Amino acid sequence: MRSYQICTSCVMDTSDSKITFDDQGVCDHCRDFQAHVKPNWHPDDQGKAEFRQIAEKIKASRGARPFDCIIGMSGGIDSSYLLHLAVTEFGLKPLVFHVDGGWNSDIAVSNIQAMIEKLGLDLYTEVINWQEMRDFQLAFFKSGVPHIDIPQDHAFIATLYHFAHKHKIKYILNGGNISTECVRNPKEWLYYGTDMRQLRDIQRRFCTRPLKTYPFSSILFHKVYLRYLKGVEVVKPLNYLPYTKELAVRELSETYGYRPYPQKHFESRFTKFYEGYWLPTRFGYDTRRVQFSSLILTGQMTRAEALERLKKPAYDPATIDEEFEYIANKLGISVEELRHYHTMPRKTYKDYANQEWLFDLGAKAMKALGLERAIKR
Repeated sequence: MRSYQICTSCVMDTSDSKITFDDQGVCDHCRDFQAHVKPNWHPDDQGKAEFRQIAEKIKASRGARPFDCIIGMSGGIDSSYLLHLAVTEFGLKPLVFHVDGGWNSDIAVSNIQAMIEKLGLDLYTEVINWQEMRDFQLAFFKSGVPHIDIPQDHAFIATLYHFAHKHKIKYILNGGNISTECVRNPKEWLYYGTDMRQLRDIQRRFCTRPLKTYPFSSILFHKVYLRYLKGVEVVKPLNYLPYTKELAVRELSETYGYRPYPQKHFESRFTKFYEGYWLPTRFGYDTRRVQFSSLILTGQMTRAEALERLKKPAYDPATIDEEFEYIANKLGISVEELRHYHTMPRKTYKDYANQEWLFDLGAKAMKALGLERAIKR
């Protein structure tokens, strides 16, 4: 068994089983950032000028329509700050698109509404069939894998892409960014959410009802068909612009009365439970290591501060029983059944049919073309 080791530069450790360290104890996540990301990342005047040109191209595509792009809005910091900049600084007219998967927190709903009203925009909300979502989420619990948030994440992605395709929207603005996400979650923690073979296998084995309306989208549909045959372009503006978590929270709070969340992704009640409690206590995977390491590498947090914060659990031990009860009731099962899923034998994505080879092949092709860590796409 591998002995425990933690990076001397960030806080990634051997809970990532594939991590490697050099002679100075620096991990491959840090080395990859320094070698491939940082030299090509320009969130400054140069980047702002580049994105301004892109924004003009987006606006020129509007024609007679009331919008020129689409932004998926979760209520989280990244998508919220993206919306703020797109409208107030670059004059874009986005269609604000929200997918309700049944787990919105009250704070997220309030944050979204405050921004929509202040900016004078319309909000389009797509509501996922709850009975199908519930059954699919329970199927992932029953499968024993770590990535039980995929039914929610996949629905968000698929619904957005299908909507853009249906309404011939050529530009999707995405809040993904290097500043707070330069370290990737290990594959064993959060597996590919668009591996259709795996989704269908888990659905076949554990779902109790047909998923007649649940939205699916394969990687070939949105990465190949939409991008290269239909000309739909995904743009990540925050990679061009000065962006830090502290800056975003301050501006959003002062402008819209935005209320921040205790942790990234906690705008969803389910994701809060999943990342804050389920992953670290069942599998030993603490996504804060990924999040804090990203902030360390981009100069927003010290390693000492990250280590200190990691001493406390991401969840509140005083309220976790209430969280269990809320999640169980929402899913229509008993607390005992939910706790059974927490203690049952652990599985990985490799225990089910998958298309890992396809994703690996795509990654190798992009690396060969020099696109693997492309900053702006």
